[in-house]
Amino acid sequence: MISSMTGYGRGEATLKGITAIAEIRSVNSRFFEVGTKLPRSISIRENDVKELLRKKIVRGKLNVIVSIEREVNNAEPPLQLNISAAKAYYKLLSELKKKLKIKEPIGLDHLLKFSEILEPPDIAKEDNAEWRSAEAALNKAVDSLAEMRRKEGAELRLDVEQRLSQMERLVGESERISKERIGIERTRLREKVAQLLEDPSIINEKRLEFEISLLADKLDITEECVRFRSHIKFFLEALEDEDAAGRKLNFLLQEMNREANTIGSKSNDSGISHNVVEIKEDLEKIREQLQNIE
Repeated sequence: MISSMTGYGRGEATLKGITAIAEIRSVNSRFFEVGTKLPRSISIRENDVKELLRKKIVRGKLNVIVSIEREVNNAEPPLQLNISAAKAYYKLLSELKKKLKIKEPIGLDHLLKFSEILEPPDIAKEDNAEWRSAEAALNKAVDSLAEMRRKEGAELRLDVEQRLSQMERLVGESERISKERIGIERTRLREKVAQLLEDPSIINEKRLEFEISLLADKLDITEECVRFRSHIKFFLEALEDEDAAGRKLNFLLQEMNREANTIGSKSNDSGISHNVVEIKEDLEKIREQLQNIE
C-alpha cells in the first residue's frame, strides 16, 4: 500500500495537569529527515522524538513542533532561585561599587540582570513529567500524519492506475496496427519488385520471402508489447506491497520507457508514433507522481 510523503498530523495529550500539543508537517525527500522545535525542558529528547517517528515513517522531511502547557492550579514556578549565585553577584557588585566609588545602592533589578540567579527547576524531574505528555501527543500526531499520507497515497494510486490502463490500451492498439502493417508492407514490397522487373518470372521467391521475413521481424513489436504489459502487471503488484515501493516503481517506469522507445523506433506508422508520444507523456506524469510516494 503506497503512501504520500506530504501530510500534516496533530496530537494533544494531558497527563497530570501537563498538556502537550504536537504538530508534524511532512514534505518530499529522498531520505528520512527530522527537524524539531521542542520546549527547553525536553530538548534533550530530540533523539527519542526521531526514533518514535522512524517506527512509522520511512521517508520524508518532517518538521516537528511540540508545545507544553501546565494547568494554573497545578502549576509550579517555571524558575527557581539560585541563592549562591545571587550572593556571589552581590559581592562582586559591592566590590565594583566600592572601587568605582558609586553611591547608588545595589538593588534587586541589578541582580536580576544575571540569568544564573533565576534558573529552571530540576531538569530531570521536568523532563520525565513533560516527556510523558509530549510522547503521548507525538504518537497521536504521527498516527494522524500517517493516516493523511495513506489517504493521499490512495488518490495518487487511483491516478496512476488510470494512466496505466490508458497505456495498456495504447499498447494493444499499437500492436494491432503493427500486425496490419506487416501484411501491407508484404504486398507493397511484392508490387515494388514486380514494377522493377519486366519479367516477374525471374523473381527469386525464396530470396523475396527471406527479405519479407526480415522486414516483418523489424516491424513486429509483439515482444516489446508483451514486456510492456508485464511491467504494468508488476507495477500494479508493487502498489499492493506493504513495504516501501518507490524505488521499485521507478525502476519499472524506466523499463516501460525503454520498451516505448523501442516500439517507436521500430514502427513505420504515424498512428503508432502518436500512441508512443501519449504513452511517454503518461509515463512522465506517473514519474512526477512517484516523487511524492514514500
